Amino acid sequence: MSIAVTEHLGPWTEEDYLALGETIDRIELFDGSVLVSPAPGARHQHIARRLASLLDPGAEAAGLWVFRAINTRLQAGRIVIPDLVATPEAGDTMADAGQVVLVGEVASPESAGNDRILKMMLYAAAGIEWYLLVEPEGDTVTSRLFRLTGDHYTEHAGGERLVATEPFPFELDAEALLRRR
Repeated sequence: MSIAVTEHLGPWTEEDYLALGETIDRIELFDGSVLVSPAPGARHQHIARRLASLLDPGAEAAGLWVFRAINTRLQAGRIVIPDLVATPEAGDTMADAGQVVLVGEVASPESAGNDRILKMMLYAAAGIEWYLLVEPEGDTVTSRLFRLTGDHYTEHAGGERLVATEPFPFELDAEALLRRR
């Protein structure tokens, strides 16, 4: 039985959160509260799909799965839905931060602050070693790959063309992320 977000009283538990079942909205759990966001726009979804497709060959060669918009438990009571996750586990409904090799976000005007600050801090606190931030602007896209250094991320590579050998080989450029095939 699912619970309507507006009918819930008091702090949210993981059990309450998971009882919501599948929804068209992005609902994330943050320490007893839920953050509800509408589904991303068409351009955001297109870039996220292309991103997953471009990362998949290198990830697969490294024994990893690439998932889009999967529940990801950062710690007890903190579940987010990144645009992309690379993990060796093909779990049913949730990825665990301890298994996530790379997490990725496509920034939108509505989510830029969350992606550049809040989620970056949460992913670092959860110990996810690699964070990929893709930022569309006008007719171009900038990709930045960050590596966890201590308790924060430092930029490892980036630009309109990003070539990486870690955590697995991949190449991203604006044209590849924006084209239709």
